[in-house]
Amino acid sequence: MSETTAPVTASPVTTAPVTSAAVTAASSGTAVAETARTRGRRARVVLRAVQVLLALFFGIASATPKLIAHPTAAEAFDKIGWGSAGMYTIGALELAGAVALLVPVLQSLAATALSGLMVGAFVVQLTVFGGENAATPLILMVPLVLIAWARRKHNTELVAWLRRQG
Repeated sequence: MSETTAPVTASPVTTAPVTSAAVTAASSGTAVAETARTRGRRARVVLRAVQVLLALFFGIASATPKLIAHPTAAEAFDKIGWGSAGMYTIGALELAGAVALLVPVLQSLAATALSGLMVGAFVVQLTVFGGENAATPLILMVPLVLIAWARRKHNTELVAWLRRQG
């Protein structure tokens, strides 16, 4: 060797054995994104199914007896002291809320309004009916509050639409 050239020495190359954990870690960014996307889609589908079930409940099981003046509904509203005017009003509000739960731009507002009705129903159940069935409005409020929160972005769309109309 001449003095102008330096000896070339091989530097040790360290390689880690390729394991399934290493491959999984390398592809986990894609897998995590795919899993999150799948989970998000599944959550939206489940939330929509809950909205449909609540709309059916409020529209059929709750509003209809009031709107057709079923004797049990009429007796309950007489006991409250609201009579048929109160019964028809609450029935109409429940039906409107049920329909609005199915309209994307109105669903958060509808869930909030129906939650307000459920607060009133809870108070009435406690004060007039001695707590009988008082848990029902509270149970219904849980998914309603979840819907109102999860669909809250539609509120800005609704406000923007209303401003364009006015």
